[in-house]
Amino acid sequence: MLSKFLEILKTEYSDTFDDLRKNRMVTSFFKYGPVKKNYTEGHIDAVGSLEKRLQMYKDTGNTEYLCDIANFAMIEFMYPQHTDAHFTAVDDGESHIVGKGVNQ
Repeated sequence: MLSKFLEILKTEYSDTFDDLRKNRMVTSFFKYGPVKKNYTEGHIDAVGSLEKRLQMYKDTGNTEYLCDIANFAMIEFMYPQHTDAHFTAVDDGESHIVGKGVNQ
């Protein structure tokens, strides 16, 4: 089972993306300060920043913004600013992807 899991991750996951994301988190620590302080005290809006980076990616195609988007999503997960933030797993009928997967 573990070998199948690792085999799938070879084509369905990007360690390079994770490395780039992590590097940006470390750089941001020195540039802006600790994540917890910035997001629990309301200094920075994670979702607003995510939305801005998504538009910047759409405008430029610079994939660095995708790393930023993932980081802002992770930060919102860690220190949610949404008043009703919660985690509830959803089934396929609620995934809301645009398009249709090859297995569907």
